[in-house]
Amino acid sequence: MAQLRTKELTTLPVGRLGLIPLESCQTLGAKVNDWLVKWRNDRNHKEMDSFAFEGYQRDSFIVGVQNPRFGSGEGKSVITESVRGDDIYLMVDVCNYSLTYRISGFTNLMSPDDHFQDLKRVIGAIGGKARRVNVIMPYLYESRQSKRVGRESLDCATALQELTSMGVENIITFDAHDARVQNATPLHGFETVQPSYQFIKALLNHEEGLHIDNEHFMIISPDEGSMGRAIYLANILGVDMGMYYKRLDYSRRSSNGRHPIAAYEFLGPKLEGKDMILIDDMISSGNTVIETAALLKKRGAGRIYICSTFGLFTDGLEKFDDAYSRGLFDKVLTTNLVYQTPELLEKPWYIDCDMSKYIALIIDTLNHDMSVSHLLNPVDRIKNCVNNYMARYQ
Repeated sequence: MAQLRTKELTTLPVGRLGLIPLESCQTLGAKVNDWLVKWRNDRNHKEMDSFAFEGYQRDSFIVGVQNPRFGSGEGKSVITESVRGDDIYLMVDVCNYSLTYRISGFTNLMSPDDHFQDLKRVIGAIGGKARRVNVIMPYLYESRQSKRVGRESLDCATALQELTSMGVENIITFDAHDARVQNATPLHGFETVQPSYQFIKALLNHEEGLHIDNEHFMIISPDEGSMGRAIYLANILGVDMGMYYKRLDYSRRSSNGRHPIAAYEFLGPKLEGKDMILIDDMISSGNTVIETAALLKKRGAGRIYICSTFGLFTDGLEKFDDAYSRGLFDKVLTTNLVYQTPELLEKPWYIDCDMSKYIALIIDTLNHDMSVSHLLNPVDRIKNCVNNYMARYQ
């Protein structure tokens, strides 16, 4: 960390740093701000007194923003201080369903559409005065609608083009459902960050007696879509991987118009007695990961750890309580990149993976206009973390 902070001072900041976490992302934004304040107040460099470092060390980098709404439900954004010449980083959680607003006497829960519209309102309030506008959108808006199959809208691509047309220079997201959507804006910065290191670090900090080797450990993908994530992590750890795929019955259609699942088929080596990570980009209803965990247990799996970047839990937590009581899995690990209910944080089966320090590192590096490649490739950090863990049990 100290080496990184010293290296960053070899370049000047792009502009005075400004952090704008929208209301949907205030908790995470406050943690990111605390890291930035700490690091920058700890720095001491002979050039710090120059005008290029004006505002470099402050008590807070958060810029005040208000998003009031009219009685009709229409809204606007107001920035309460000047951002002229600043390097602005906007943070938004489009999945935060805990926020509400009033419309004609009724109370509405904020949807992803509402959050995205508020993001555009803030960009509009900046009005082109900032030196640079960057958007940190951990869960990429409409990322599940990233490709066209039949007569469908391409919502994610349209949203990215909207942001870049409004002057956004860099878009930073995490574990995009399909990273190829960045082809919609080929001339602008787009980074999709994997939280693999944070998963391994949190798991090893909470669990004892794991043997991370090919004889005792595996990585499992619950479907074809997450196979790349599983292969990546398995290669770093030097362990086997396996995957399930859904065999569909194309002779019938269910009430929702989809072909029903005929069976889950497993591809991979023997897994009896092995502990494993079941990795996916998101837990929506949770049906897939719970069903996969149950099938793994039938095959003789040891401890099962479900790792997912986004824990949405759209059908509630009861099915996870039931699956945990039946011994189908040991822990669920998700990040704090999306809204977490107080109930979730108290569950005995849940491990929270804090991403605030990682986001602060990315912001700090980009503000100095330096490459973030070393931050996006966590191979060495994962290996060091595993080696230190294994050394404790030898």
